[in-house]
Amino acid sequence: MFTVLTRQPCEPAGLKALYRTPTIIAVVVLLVSIVVLVSITVIQIHRQEVLPPGLKYGIVLDAGSSRTTVYVYQWPAEKENNTGVVSQTFKCSVKGSGISSYGNNPQDVPKAFEDCMQKVKGQVPSRLHRSTPIHLGATAGMRLLRLQNETAANEVLESIQSYFKSQPFDFRGAQIISGQEEGVYGWITANYLMGNFLEKNLWHMWVHPHGVETIGALDLGGASTQISFVAGEKVDLNTSDIMQVSLYGYVYTLYTHSFQCYGRNEAEKKFLAMLLQNSPTKTHLTNPCYPRDYSTSFTMGHVFDSLCTADQRPESYNPDDLIAVDGTGDASLCNAKVASVFDFKACRDQETCSFDGVYQPKIKGPFVAFAGFYYTASALNLSGSFSLDTFNSSTWNFCSQNWSELPLLLPKFDEVYARSYCFSANYIYHLLVNGYKFTEETWPQIQFKKEVGNSSIAWSLGYMLSLTNQIPAESPLIRLPIEPPIFVGILAFFTAAALLCLAFLAYLCSASRKKRRSQHAFDYAVDSE
Repeated sequence: MFTVLTRQPCEPAGLKALYRTPTIIAVVVLLVSIVVLVSITVIQIHRQEVLPPGLKYGIVLDAGSSRTTVYVYQWPAEKENNTGVVSQTFKCSVKGSGISSYGNNPQDVPKAFEDCMQKVKGQVPSRLHRSTPIHLGATAGMRLLRLQNETAANEVLESIQSYFKSQPFDFRGAQIISGQEEGVYGWITANYLMGNFLEKNLWHMWVHPHGVETIGALDLGGASTQISFVAGEKVDLNTSDIMQVSLYGYVYTLYTHSFQCYGRNEAEKKFLAMLLQNSPTKTHLTNPCYPRDYSTSFTMGHVFDSLCTADQRPESYNPDDLIAVDGTGDASLCNAKVASVFDFKACRDQETCSFDGVYQPKIKGPFVAFAGFYYTASALNLSGSFSLDTFNSSTWNFCSQNWSELPLLLPKFDEVYARSYCFSANYIYHLLVNGYKFTEETWPQIQFKKEVGNSSIAWSLGYMLSLTNQIPAESPLIRLPIEPPIFVGILAFFTAAALLCLAFLAYLCSASRKKRRSQHAFDYAVDSE
């Protein structure tokens, strides 16, 4: 008897059907897992965002000759090319005059600061008080006091230091900055606020603006005036007025000069001293720059107690003697007399000389004029850019007014400032035109500005920017698109899924091979029968 073995034709088809569906599912899951793993890894690496670890604060007191102003600045704790991106957040004017006026009573200086410092404490988070540096920089007023009475100047600074050491902030010292430093810091401030050092690109990253020129800075204080600008290629690098300034990864060759005793207040004292020298009587004089119908009086000490006018004192000098002054409002004579404040002859028509024999390369590019320049232009109802003719005609009109008409022209009327605006305008004319050599063509390149945005144009911001070079940066924080625990969980899940799919596919492949070998053996046995 024979047993006949036959193949069932449905077996191969059934076998394929048995393995096809799970194979497809496993392959799809494997591919999806691989895509997900690659995608989240790429996103996690390339879409991470660097976050600042927080904000830092700094406080600068600008102790000028006529007033002290407190500025609060803040910047991200990380830096851009080693210099902090600083912004002004608060400003407070200290009541009273400048600290140099406390030479005879230095113990009274701290009282003046108290009101502003209480406000500052509320502007800086209390947890950051101890780590917030505070600096006081004194300018021309204290430079003059130090030359006149070094002991008095030191006592004023010691009184200030004693006060601020009792405050909750990190007091870094009170110092008298040089005129050159004042000029450089003013230039840094102006260009920083104008966006000439940094700008944000489309990706909100700080970059150096392409092809942007820097702007020159003109600062007029009470006791000194400064001019600063990037010098051209043909400059005398050996002069002390040329210096290298490094900011945000770039180096600038800067010309800067500070004229001591040529600030607005000291220059007017020199002008009054000159009028007295040429007056037939030492008890009465007429002032062509004071408005018509204006009369006042001041002591000899008001004019001659300054170091800037000491060499002009009369022989029989008594600081308590009174001088009567009458204004004549003579615009033409005022302009001619004010020119005598400067020594233009010392330059002997040299192109690279301003006045008093001081070297100055030829001015180039745009300028911003701030502080006293701005306030005087504002009194003439001018701001921004305008022509030299416009400035001259506005000056002439202002100087021709009677005293009684000035309150109508000035929104904030103050006698001391109002009577002197005519002098100031003519002084600015001679300083800029005959001194710095601005012409009808280059004058419109000057912008008379007080601030940019919410930040004042003052040397203090440049000072703070410079100081951030010395303040260590904090390590940046990284914000990832996917939180680390979630990222690890997703990574583990899809890695496991991929491995399981690979293992399952390997099993199917092995099982399929065994089935095929068994089938071949069966077929061979049947065929051999």
